[in-house]
Amino acid sequence: MLRTRFIIAALALLGILCVHIPVNAQETLSVQVREGELRATPSFLGKIVARVAYGDRVVVVGTRGAWKKVSIKGGALQGWMHTSALTTRRIALKAGQTAVRTGATQDELALAGKGFNEQVEAAFRKENRNLDYTWINRMETFKVSPDLMSNFLAQGNLVPPAEGGKP
Repeated sequence: MLRTRFIIAALALLGILCVHIPVNAQETLSVQVREGELRATPSFLGKIVARVAYGDRVVVVGTRGAWKKVSIKGGALQGWMHTSALTTRRIALKAGQTAVRTGATQDELALAGKGFNEQVEAAFRKENRNLDYTWINRMETFKVSPDLMSNFLAQGNLVPPAEGGKP
């Protein structure tokens, strides 16, 4: 009888301890883009406070919509990253252990282009032969730096909305 009470008490104590584990656990994610940007606010127009590389691990400290507030370097730096730049998979870059795959799969290409891969583009071009793609191809080469974007906003007296686009 005493042994049964002891086992029940031990299981109850163990159950109480296990309930608190997920509360204290921190989610750690990997950067899945070539160069990730930590921003001061959860917005693509937010000031860039740091950059992280492909495969770097970040710790989630908050969430707001599709944005994660993350910390790097043991909590020394914090900023907001869009969830599209993060993955739950651990990305390990190990040189020399296996042959590195240098190409992307068709699914990865479609995802990266939001469904507009080579096959889709070829079908679209075939159906729309009269369209001129010169400027589309040229626009794909444009890159706007954060400084240029900030200057554009300042010169136009534009104030980006806070909270990742939510007024």
